[in-house]
Amino acid sequence: MLKPFFTYYGGKYRIAPKYPCPIYDTIVEAFAGSAGYALHYPDRKIILNDIDPVICGLWEYLISVSEKEILELPLNIDHVDNFNVAKEAKHLIGFWLNKGAVSPRLSPSSWARSGIRPNSHWGEVIRYRIASQLNAIRHWKVSNISFDNLENYKASWFIDPPYCSKAGRLYRFSDIDYKLLSDWSKNRMGQVIVCESSGASWLPFVPFFVSKVSESKHGGKTLTECIYHKVNDREDKPRIPVKIGKIKIKLKQAI
Repeated sequence: MLKPFFTYYGGKYRIAPKYPCPIYDTIVEAFAGSAGYALHYPDRKIILNDIDPVICGLWEYLISVSEKEILELPLNIDHVDNFNVAKEAKHLIGFWLNKGAVSPRLSPSSWARSGIRPNSHWGEVIRYRIASQLNAIRHWKVSNISFDNLENYKASWFIDPPYCSKAGRLYRFSDIDYKLLSDWSKNRMGQVIVCESSGASWLPFVPFFVSKVSESKHGGKTLTECIYHKVNDREDKPRIPVKIGKIKIKLKQAI
């Protein structure tokens, strides 16, 4: 398992271990973002695809950049444009200046400037972590095309698109034809894992994981992640444990 190379809005790194394990040697993340699922299985054949050229350019940079170049990136950042480094390096740093953003930032957020959690934002620890993990992703491949142009073959497909809710519209590329995405997902060969939030109906989703959000920002509300899981030509509806804090609820579902 690798740690995140960068953070991204809607990333699944923390809850990725709760999703079904890949059963094929190839993993395709059709809406890659920060590749939170693939990071848990880096030795597999990994195919990352995203319609956002910034995301794809950053992954291509990480796959090919030298450890030395990463370790020479500047640490004390007031504004990334103050430094003569590759644009992809600026994007890398920018995602660490404001964690969980939809696009790389140019200057540190107030949280990053506070220094409360120095190892959670761009600095020596993060820079070294990234450099030390590069050899583990040299075999990964990247494409920058629409999801419906991806070749269909047997693989473990992890599909985490912009959600059809209001939150999904925050992405730079959020114009999704969900009817097309539904048919496309059902027709993937191999294993299909699709992520969504509660209320989505473009696939027969089932509740998967309930998480608490920030008490101060959202009043302690919960968010329900949902899942559609298909293996070969069989839609799989297993007994999925739904977690709410430390509470587990078993949902009885027919297979």
